[in-house]
Order: sequence, then structure tokens, then C-alpha cells
Amino acid sequence: MRGVDALKGLACVMIIWHHLVFYGPMWDVVQPLVPGLTSWLFNYGRMAVQVFLVVGGFLAASSLAPQGAAAFSQPGRLIFRRYLRLGQPCLVALAVTVLVAALVRPWFDHPSVPDAPALWQLLAHVFMLQDVLGLEALSAGIWYVAIDLQLFAMSVLVFSATRQLRCRWPGAPAPLGSLGLGVILLLAVLSLLFFNAEEELDMTGLYFFGYYALGMLAYWASTAVKANTGSGRRWLLVIAVLGAAALALDFRGRLVVALVTAFVLVGLQQRVWTALAMTWLPRRQLGLLGKMSYSIFLIHFSVGLLVNALVSHFWPTQLLANAIGLLTAFALSLLAGAALYWGVESRRALQSRVLKCRNVV
Repeated sequence: MRGVDALKGLACVMIIWHHLVFYGPMWDVVQPLVPGLTSWLFNYGRMAVQVFLVVGGFLAASSLAPQGAAAFSQPGRLIFRRYLRLGQPCLVALAVTVLVAALVRPWFDHPSVPDAPALWQLLAHVFMLQDVLGLEALSAGIWYVAIDLQLFAMSVLVFSATRQLRCRWPGAPAPLGSLGLGVILLLAVLSLLFFNAEEELDMTGLYFFGYYALGMLAYWASTAVKANTGSGRRWLLVIAVLGAAALALDFRGRLVVALVTAFVLVGLQQRVWTALAMTWLPRRQLGLLGKMSYSIFLIHFSVGLLVNALVSHFWPTQLLANAIGLLTAFALSLLAGAALYWGVESRRALQSRVLKCRNVV
């Protein structure tokens, strides 16, 4: 998976700075100095989420259906394991956010500070249903975790159901064997052409499935191109036609980002393009950042909230102090994310691998 972590690392940096611009009063002080950068980060920084969605689909295809058919058993256990993988670091990060908000709330009056949560609101976050139930999120970006789980579960169920059909009718024509691919493609078309245009659906996986599916298509295209089969070009054509149709119907900058990410992922799996890309990218640093990107994504809001509160309290109008505060919030977000990664996320991943090995044995 060459270059995947580098992409995640770049997207992670973009999201942190977007939220520092969007949520904190520190940037309000610095903004007159860099109005163009402020506008760009505010309007376009959020599009880094599309990179995570496409990469998520790419990785899901590689583990769930590398050949286009289900390569797993026990879908319920797989989805539950995914919930634990996402949920454990997420709940730790939410606990930190609730504590930080309680600490700064009495003396930092700002809309970015979440209200004290009720018990039912906490329970909704535990089950990742806060947006579906119309409840206020306790942290920025927490919606993405719920969407990631929905998208993964949808993919697992599609491939599991189509495999059951194949097992039930083993003598069926060959097209039934690729039914899973067909359903994924159908959902991608419906999502990009219809569901993604309905803002009231943005708390569901249907709204985002088109981006996720582009990542899945990119994985199958990259494996076919690497194997030098004719199907590689067909997969690339499918991605291009699907993207062009969706853009013609409703031009969206976030869809352009998703399409570029999909094609970049295909290119990065080819050695010549990887060599060219990594000659000017700090591969080691971005790779490490990409591996920790989920933990950084979860914890950076609470770090930014705390630094914003302190700087705004002691130096509310000093330009230099607020500029240093922004850089400090960014650096501390990376450090806090590393602590969450090594303390929680990586341990959970290790436990999952051990459990998988025991099940195989």
C-alpha cells in the first residue's frame, strides 16, 4: 500500500488547520495578517475528509474483497471488531474533550465549547448515533467516525449477502459471481448522482458512499493495472465516467478531490510513480503521521480548545502570542495524537491481530 499513509498524513495536517481556523479565536486575531490563507483553509480545508473517505474505501476493498468477492467470514463479528477498532480511541478522545470543556467552560465563553453532555447524549456517542438522532456533537469531526462505521458495515453486508446468493445457487451463471461488484457500483451511482445532493442525508452512509466506492474501484483498478490485465483500463474508465457524470449533474469541489485521490492511489501502487512522488515528499514523516492520523483526528479538537482558551484568556489581542498559540496547538495535537495512538489505538490493533491469528489456528 505504497503512499497511502502519506496521503492520510497530508489530509490529517489539512484537517487540523481547517479546524483551527473554523473554531478558535486565536485565528481571528491572526486572520487580518493572512486573509487569503484564512479563506482557503476555511472553504477548502474540509475537503481533506474526501481523501480519508476514498482511502478508507481503498483499504476496505483490499481486506474485504481483494478479488471482488467476499474474502471474510462472520460478517457480524467483523463489523463489531470494526466498531471496537474505531470506538475505543474515539471514546477516550471524547472523554478528554468533555473534561477539557468542563475545565474551560467557566472562564472561556466561546461557541466552540460544547455544552455539558446529558447521559443520553453520551450514550448516543457511544453507539455513534448522535447525528442520526439530531444531537449536538461533543467534538469536531466525530461525525466522520459514525460514517466510517456505516460505510464499512454497508460494504461487509453487500459482499456477505452476494456470497450467500452464490453459495445458494452454485451453478448460476458467472455474472452472479460478480454481483457484489455490481451492487457496489450501483450504490456508488445512486450516491454520487442522487443521495449526495440531499443534505438531509448527510448523517447516513448513503450520502458518502460514492466517495468510499471510488476508493474501492481504485483498489481493483490498481491491482489490475499492476497485473497488466485489460480490466485495469476498464476500471479506470468506470471511475472516469462515473465522476464525469456526477460532476456534469452537479459540480462539487469535494468530488474533484475524491476523483484525484482515487487516481493518485492507483498511480502510487505503480513503482515508477511512487519513486517520483517520494523524491520530494518526506516519506518517513508523512508515513508515521498517516499511521497516527486517526488518533490525531480524534484528539486535536480538545487540544485546540484548551490552547485557544489559555491564549485568549491571557493574551486576547496580541498578534505574536496568538500566532505562537496556533503553532503550539498544532504541535501539541500531533503529540497528543501520538500518545493516543501508542496508548490505545495501536494496542487495540495488536489485540485484533492476535485474536485473528488465534481464530485461524
